[in-house]
Amino acid sequence: MAVLVLAVLSTVGVHAQGFLKGLGQRVVDRSKEKIENKVDRTVEEVADEMLDGKSNKKAKKGVDADEEEADDGAVAAKKVPAKKTAQGEQVKSDFVQGTVVIFEDDLKGEQMGEFPSKWDLLANNAEVAKMNGRMAIKFEHGSDTEITPLLEDGNRKYLPETYTLEFDFFVTGEEEHTSGYQLWLKTESGDYDSQIVFGRDNIMWFIAKPNGDEKIEGNTALEGVVELNDWNHFALSFNKRALKVYINNRRVINIPNARVMDWFTLRTEFWEDHIDYITNVRLAKGGVELYDRQAQTMTAVEKAIQETGKFVTNNILFDTGKATLKQESMVEIMKVADYMKKNPTVRFEVQGHTDNQGSDAINDPLSQKRAEAIVKALEELGVDGFNLKPVGKGSHEPVADNKTEEGRAKNRRVVFVKK
Repeated sequence: MAVLVLAVLSTVGVHAQGFLKGLGQRVVDRSKEKIENKVDRTVEEVADEMLDGKSNKKAKKGVDADEEEADDGAVAAKKVPAKKTAQGEQVKSDFVQGTVVIFEDDLKGEQMGEFPSKWDLLANNAEVAKMNGRMAIKFEHGSDTEITPLLEDGNRKYLPETYTLEFDFFVTGEEEHTSGYQLWLKTESGDYDSQIVFGRDNIMWFIAKPNGDEKIEGNTALEGVVELNDWNHFALSFNKRALKVYINNRRVINIPNARVMDWFTLRTEFWEDHIDYITNVRLAKGGVELYDRQAQTMTAVEKAIQETGKFVTNNILFDTGKATLKQESMVEIMKVADYMKKNPTVRFEVQGHTDNQGSDAINDPLSQKRAEAIVKALEELGVDGFNLKPVGKGSHEPVADNKTEEGRAKNRRVVFVKK
């Protein structure tokens, strides 16, 4: 197994060049005993590319935070257009969220200004704050901060062989600033590590191979992928050896043979007065099947409808106790929208199902509102609302044992029943 370390790096104004050179040197120092000299050159070259500031997108202005938070589904639908290749073919996300939660923190109920209660401090300081209407972990200027999930058993070897890791990160878009984040993957022994460095312009990676003696390296531009002055979504999927990374539902890293890791930490480094934020951290067991390269694509939706007359998914997610769609849910919703556009006469009953946590008086209307939110999101994607009927099923039709977390996760589902 191996370790996940998430580090956030920021640079400001004229200090950007010195900071990024410092980043390159740190990577070189940590890797020079295990990586060939060409890696050293790559770090510096990629850091220079990040410094170039290739994204020319204008920063958002005048967005009301409460309005943005209340309309997550609609915003996400506009933010995640399918990328087109030179041949005009759509590149779709194949991310499937793990179902058994190992660690989760949306910072709800935390005290502003205090250290986040679900984390352990390894170096310096961080605190709970609010950014664009969301509670988040705030990393202040002038400190090198490192935090790690505070698990009950204190186990530092908790990553299974198949898991997903997700979080939202805020990207500053002012011309004089650059934002950068860093995810570290580590083994319990500390003998090996991997790095994923990303910001508003580029993402670069140094991923340990299974033998530990080599690393896979690369980088790509994030122009048109990252939203400036806004929240963005990071997702990582690992299955036995296959590692994939997604930014705003766009797959940006796809490595077929990586070393298994054990745990993760979140580390930050800052120069001057720049501040970054992270929230909605979720680590869960499970994910896309290793060899199912087309899982959850439109082919899978069409196959499910043809064979069973319904499409069942656990990948449409909501804020806890609310009918507010999470941004990552739009991947699945867009697949259904594509299917319905190709089949304009098909009618669906959109069923929302919950687990048995809470009373029927709460779950029944909540499941109805969630089904209605999905219908609204589909309509905003161009689907004819006449062909959609939202129905809340509450917890009355479980498909698994509600006594276990895995069973409850399966019961929290959305079913599109063909009529």
